[in-house]
Amino acid sequence: QEGMPQTLRSTSMFTPCGFSPHLHTSKEDEQGGLIFQDGNLTSASLDALIQHLIPTTDYYPEVSNSQHNKHSACLFSAEIFSRLFIEPHELLSRVCHKCIEQQRLDDPVLDKARIRKFGPKILQLLTEWTETFPYDFQEERMIGHLKDMIHRIAPCDEAYWKKMNQLLQTLNQKLATLSHGQEGIVKISAAVSDKLVAFKNKPPSIQREILSVCSDPYTLAQQLTHVELERLSHIGPEEFVQAFVHKDPLDGTKTCFSEQKKTSNLEAYVKWFNRLCYLVATEICMPAKKKQRAQVIEFFIDVARECFNIGNFNSLMAIISGMNMSPVSRLKKTWSKVKTAKFFILEHQMDPTGNFYNYRTALRGAAHRSLTAHSNREKV
Repeated sequence: QEGMPQTLRSTSMFTPCGFSPHLHTSKEDEQGGLIFQDGNLTSASLDALIQHLIPTTDYYPEVSNSQHNKHSACLFSAEIFSRLFIEPHELLSRVCHKCIEQQRLDDPVLDKARIRKFGPKILQLLTEWTETFPYDFQEERMIGHLKDMIHRIAPCDEAYWKKMNQLLQTLNQKLATLSHGQEGIVKISAAVSDKLVAFKNKPPSIQREILSVCSDPYTLAQQLTHVELERLSHIGPEEFVQAFVHKDPLDGTKTCFSEQKKTSNLEAYVKWFNRLCYLVATEICMPAKKKQRAQVIEFFIDVARECFNIGNFNSLMAIISGMNMSPVSRLKKTWSKVKTAKFFILEHQMDPTGNFYNYRTALRGAAHRSLTAHSNREKV
């Protein structure tokens, strides 16, 4: 495409192993137009990425773990950054075209032995794509490319038909779940608006306070975690790129995308965070007496501590943010009745100093515990 840079390089590159691999000084490894650093892909031309995506009869995934990891990095990077320059259906079209060309899938008589070696690799590529970026396949063109590729190799092995059916069935289930999540976002938004009107009209005496709904901090922390995980599960990695991509410098009103940004799940997650902040602040401010307000503050401190223990850092941050809102923080006499030691410990964990050094350390510890966990609670 016109204006497309020959090489894709990002100062905040998303990779499967973390962010910004360029920050670590190490020897770069260049392979066929792809530059790896510490095993992470840091720079490549779009053509090189596409070519590296294409499996062959002896490449991907059995050759070696390092090669398979680099292939996965290429798939992730190509799919993520293709959104800055071309649409996903065009990327898949180019991948399929190269496969057809290289494997001679247009020949009147197919080389079945060759296709049987190639078939499992292209099926794995398509499976990874549908699992990592299912939203792409809401487009009929994407499904069309997928089915076309399967129909070309299926005559060589009946097992490919079964694999295709499994792939499409799993994809349909995933898309149905995502669609249900989108409907849930709409319903929740409407319900919030209705409740806001009712809240403003109800006398405070008949409003149910949080302690009358759930008085156990651990139970509430668990329920918050269920909400977090459910909402987080709908967010695809492409939404982060679309949310933070720079706008077209020649037109401040347009982004680099040809289509409208699709970040509804990420936006809904941010709204959830804000709602939890305001819930905390509202619940603390509702009681008329200082002693009752102090009791609610201590309750939410305990909820925040349980969230920290579970590994639910988003709810933890929201609760702390709610307590730091000016309507709450200015209640000096109320805070004087609160045992604040636990709160200060939690606040210290979320201290932004050193680019959230304490938080990142806690997050690494939680991730390590998750890998060696034996219970569902520890796996969060």
